[in-house]
Amino acid sequence: MNMISRRKFMAVAGAAAAVSVLTACGSSSSTASSTASSTASSAASSAASGETAEGSTVSYVALCCDTGTIDDESFNQACWTAVENYMGDNCQYYIPEADASDEERETMIRRAVSDGADTIVCVGYLYGASLAWAAEQYPDIRFIAIDVTQGDIGTDSIPANCYCITFKEEQAGYLAGYAVTKDGFTKLGFLGGIAVPAVIRYGYGYIQGIDAAAQETGNPVEVNYFYGGQFYGDANITSRMEGWYSNGTEIVFACGGGIYTSALEAATKNNGYVVGVDVDQNYIGANGVADGTYTYNPFITSAMKQLTVAVEAALGDIDDGNWSTIAATNGNFGLQEGDYVGLPTAEGSWNFRTFTVEEYEAVKEKIASGEIVVDNSSEDSVKPETSDLVTVNYIQ
Repeated sequence: MNMISRRKFMAVAGAAAAVSVLTACGSSSSTASSTASSTASSAASSAASGETAEGSTVSYVALCCDTGTIDDESFNQACWTAVENYMGDNCQYYIPEADASDEERETMIRRAVSDGADTIVCVGYLYGASLAWAAEQYPDIRFIAIDVTQGDIGTDSIPANCYCITFKEEQAGYLAGYAVTKDGFTKLGFLGGIAVPAVIRYGYGYIQGIDAAAQETGNPVEVNYFYGGQFYGDANITSRMEGWYSNGTEIVFACGGGIYTSALEAATKNNGYVVGVDVDQNYIGANGVADGTYTYNPFITSAMKQLTVAVEAALGDIDDGNWSTIAATNGNFGLQEGDYVGLPTAEGSWNFRTFTVEEYEAVKEKIASGEIVVDNSSEDSVKPETSDLVTVNYIQ
């Protein structure tokens, strides 16, 4: 499929693309050697000669991932799905070590350029400092930076060859908190991964949505709030979640890559529920767990942001000759810009007991119109104000 026909296909299929099985492209860890096709070699020659200027197409894309895994069924995987859907075989991903430094991320970017990438997608705000270096080092390479702002990069302005994509996660979090509270849950939890800006915004909105719904229902709500300090589940976090559920917690918003696995394991042992994040994670619960210990789907809903759609759109802008319109800018996407955040409404993913799609659409429209303003904070030290009906237990 040539690039033009691929773009026509993606215009139809992109918005509906689900997280896919990872098969087509190459991969590399931060320590492993990587390979590149002849297409990549050709792309490297073009990049070296400055042929990635306005109007050129995307030839080879590298995805420099956030910490975690490529199949995290969340952040990394959603971005990889976009690159793989768009590029076919002409792409490769790189996984950093859990404690990777800025210098090690720079090494990943250097390897991506060496392997032939003319466009590099960097996932996560931890790439900020590395992008400041890379944008200057490789002026002919295009960088698409997910969940990265100018402040993260640390330069006076966004570099001319960099496009930042961020989302209004607080709106998605609000909708999730509002929905589960209106559905009658009163013992809630928030399990964050690392307290990075995007995760903080999800939680900040979650508490606001809980409070708004509690004021409507008149029911008091209690929330346990905790950051695990990592983007993967383990025995310690699972044990903490089991304690929550066994002590009455009904549902946990598991927000931070693969950390959801600990919440899911604990929930299934206690007939509890989970709110997924970033993508519609309903299918994980529908597939059950390895030992088949439950017969219900613990995923009530998921607080989503359209990572796949936004990344594919950026690649499409480059192919359409519109790189100059997005370069050096920060696209910040929420409900005012379209359906970039929200909850899944497909019949198989709508697992609420009483809360309806119509009620959801009504509150979503109020956010989109500005009637409801969801406050935004990326500072963990700042806590949202709540009414007397909501008690939040912030756990260190």
